[in-house]
Amino acid sequence: MENVRDRIAILGMGYVGLPLAVAFAKKYSVIGFDINKNRIDQLNSGLDVTLEVNNDLLKSVLNANVEMHNGLMLTQNIIDIKKCNIYIITVPTPIDKYNRPNLAPLVSASKTVASVLKRGDIVIYESTVYPGVTEEEMVHVLESNSHLEFNKDFYCGYSPERINPGDKSHTVTQILKITSGSTPEIAEFVDKLYKSIITAGTYKAPSIKVAEAAKVIENAQRDLNIAFVNELSKIFNLMGIDTNDVLDAAATKWNFLKFKPGLVGGHCIGVDPYYLAQKAQELGYHPEVILAGRRLNDSMGKYVATEIVMKMVKSGLQVYDSKIMILGFTFKENCPDFRNTKVADIYNELKNYDIDVEIYDPWVNSQEVFSDYGIELSSKLQLANYSAVVIAVAHDVFKNINVRDLIIKNGIVYDIKGFMDKNHVDFRL
Repeated sequence: MENVRDRIAILGMGYVGLPLAVAFAKKYSVIGFDINKNRIDQLNSGLDVTLEVNNDLLKSVLNANVEMHNGLMLTQNIIDIKKCNIYIITVPTPIDKYNRPNLAPLVSASKTVASVLKRGDIVIYESTVYPGVTEEEMVHVLESNSHLEFNKDFYCGYSPERINPGDKSHTVTQILKITSGSTPEIAEFVDKLYKSIITAGTYKAPSIKVAEAAKVIENAQRDLNIAFVNELSKIFNLMGIDTNDVLDAAATKWNFLKFKPGLVGGHCIGVDPYYLAQKAQELGYHPEVILAGRRLNDSMGKYVATEIVMKMVKSGLQVYDSKIMILGFTFKENCPDFRNTKVADIYNELKNYDIDVEIYDPWVNSQEVFSDYGIELSSKLQLANYSAVVIAVAHDVFKNINVRDLIIKNGIVYDIKGFMDKNHVDFRL
């Protein structure tokens, strides 16, 4: 790699940016930038609360000499990234309360980069967007705030993140990486840059828009597949058929895709389809299938809560002022990430029935949950205390809990995830 391009700045030290920064820091001089001072202070102490990077590994790259050939420096000071030549932006791309794409974090990060951008620099985006955001929107931000000309003074690339929070097998270097660039030469450079750290290899897309589109449909496809089995679950429940039994039987065919019903939250699957839908609507096309899948998956929290109440009534249990325990609050198992969790929907819907609802999840920071959702988590489980126990997240730690010991006489156990032996639960989604 040329010396002029051997210093990398990565903006956003979250679930995506930190693992990427650590991977690059083994071979390059890397500056990790984040506006959250508490996050930077924690990381500089060698602690990653997201659990995506091993603390010993983090300390090892922090202790390296970033001024030489490799290592990681973490900062919230813009001045520290001025000497960099490659800027990789990994900030979140959320949606607002109306499910519209919110590009504000991306615009802000682009303005930060523009303030230090120099001739010959490359800006690479990893955040999930709809096709056209990089070249049609972010380039304008970069040009107007740097007074440099795109593809003459500076260049862009796009390499979508594929981080799977909590997955210790498919880590950043173990997942094949899509790359792209604003010119053929830059595309080749970006591809070689990532290929130098991605052991799983890279795929060079023919254009930035193709790379953007590929990323956004990955999660839209998964969203639709889950919506399909969620709808099947509703139908089969009316028929008195166990949906998981049906899926096990169907999966005996070699080309059947075995998706399971459940809640769809998190930072990707429940968000990305709206980015594609927004762009389609701007072009005058109404994406019926994509939005139908989103509506169905977004309704599952209310559906589960209603099912629980109905099953309590049929079991002769009092609903008003009853106690229900929900096991799990994160959006997926074995990780502390509770962004966009749909467990909150179940909680809020059950509260509408004047039920005393408790949530237990040893994976999450209860103070952060209260700050973001206004929900106080329980610190312990009480035996024979609940009219219903809802298994919402399949944390491994829950395997050690005898859920039947938690319920009162005639109490019910509702397993959303199909996590436990069906003989140990009363109902499964």
